[in-house]
Amino acid sequence: MPLTQSPLIMVKRAPGKGRGVFAREDIKKGTEIERVPVLVLEVKALYDNEYDSRILSYVFDWGKDTVALALGYGSLYNHSFKPNARYDDEGRMTKIYSAVRNIKAGEEITINYNGEPGILDDPGFEVLD
Repeated sequence: MPLTQSPLIMVKRAPGKGRGVFAREDIKKGTEIERVPVLVLEVKALYDNEYDSRILSYVFDWGKDTVALALGYGSLYNHSFKPNARYDDEGRMTKIYSAVRNIKAGEEITINYNGEPGILDDPGFEVLD
């Protein structure tokens, strides 16, 4: 399936978080927000300085000794324990982000980095919500 940039979202500064993904218009619960390809990278290569180590803040666990960098805006969604969106993996190389509740125009779109919205495992950093 061809992938295109979503007209529903934009990236801008998120107070206290750096960059974040925001709704450009109202988004209804269940709406697919974005479908993005991923680049699968070996964890060892990241720690061997083959890549800039800042990339570690933007990757998802992917499998044995690998991580995935989501393209599009996929690696820029911020974490929340009360997310308004979720992500799902489709096949081996695609992530889909969708709304788990209605999202207002201008609202930051957040996901739970633990996968499912209800999982409250410590993400390893201070959570602002």
